[in-house]
Amino acid sequence: MTALILRFVIIGLIFWAIYAGVRRIWRDWTSQFKAEEKAIHDRDLRERDAPGVITLERDKDGTYRPPGNDNRPR
Repeated sequence: MTALILRFVIIGLIFWAIYAGVRRIWRDWTSQFKAEEKAIHDRDLRERDAPGVITLERDKDGTYRPPGNDNRPR
């Protein structure tokens, strides 16, 4: 009987260790990805504010053009 209980305790500890390890890996990866996404987003915002950058607007035909530019082929 004690061998059966000891077996369940050992198996439980093994599964708990696996769960804790996978959970830690998952949290490390997600925090790393969030940090990279934040860095990319900040870089994009800095590039958008740089001189010489124009914002394009989507026209009725789906083409992106500078604002106020209506040089569509007819």
